[in-house]
Formats: sequence, C-alpha cells, structure tokens
Amino acid sequence: MIVTLIIACEVGFWVLLAVGLALRYLAKMPRLGAAVLLCEPLLELVLLVVTTLDLKNGAEPDWKHGLAALYIGYTVAYGHYTVKWLDGHAAYRLAGGPKPPGAGYGTARAVHEWKLWIRTVVGAAVALGLLQAAIWYVGEAGDVSSLKAWQLGALRAVGIHALIAATYTIWQKKAPAGAEV
Repeated sequence: MIVTLIIACEVGFWVLLAVGLALRYLAKMPRLGAAVLLCEPLLELVLLVVTTLDLKNGAEPDWKHGLAALYIGYTVAYGHYTVKWLDGHAAYRLAGGPKPPGAGYGTARAVHEWKLWIRTVVGAAVALGLLQAAIWYVGEAGDVSSLKAWQLGALRAVGIHALIAATYTIWQKKAPAGAEV
C-alpha cells in the first residue's frame, strides 16, 4: 500500500502541477492556479501520516518506509524549486513572459550545481530525520536494518552529488561561441 501511495503522490504532484499551470496561463485564472499549486504539500503530508500509521499498526519497517522518507525529503527540498522552474517556463511559453535564465557556464554553472547540492543536503536531512524518528519509534522490538540502510543511501546520494558539483567547479563548462553568458 505504501508503494502505491508513493506512486499516487508522484502522479498527483505532476497532475496538480499541470492543472495549476494550465489554470494560471491557459485559463487566465492565476489565483485559482496558485491555490491548486499550494495543495501539493498536502500529498506529502498524507504520505507521512499513512506511513506513520502503518508503523503504528505494527508493520515491520522495510524498504517501503525508507522509500517514503526519501520521497518526502526529496519533495521538501526540490518540490518548490521544480514548481518555480516550470512556472517560469510556462510563463515564457504560454504567457509571453521573459525567457528563464539557464544554469549558465563557468563559475555561474558551478555555483548553480552547488546550490542544487545544498538542496540535496536538505532533502537528505529531512529523510534522515524521518528515518531516525521511525527507528526510535520502532525501538529495539523491530528490525530497523532496512531503515538504517536507507539512511546510508541518503548519505551516499549527498556524497555523489558533491562529486558532481565538484566536477563543475574543477572542469568548468565553457560557453559556446556566440552564446549569452
């Protein structure tokens, strides 16, 4: 059931995003579109409550609970960023707004990558906190090895993303000839 809910939350995120942007830019109802976009955090709240209830009702902690924690952490860190990025592109494509700036080249791109890494750290911190709370909640009575493995996975993701950001710092991408910098 948890996996189904995670999939439903992901699908719901994109459906709410599409409906919200369509209301804002195609139907010319920006307030209603913004209201729909503000409903997106409710999906993660539902997932958190259902996951907690699942553990409370005696479910053995396993990979599904770890995946739910990482999903919530990811959406906390990257959800608003994704909505804002897509909103800028929708405004440009559908409403004649200014073209959103890209990630850039050289130092600007390296700074962009490190900002994304900070988001990954925030997402991992949220996931680690949720996983640790679940470990404490289950206590010595249950097998929490799966949850601890997800904690290590979150830390690995932070490390891998740091390496990626470092590559953009060390080997900076140069702008092609004639490109805006």
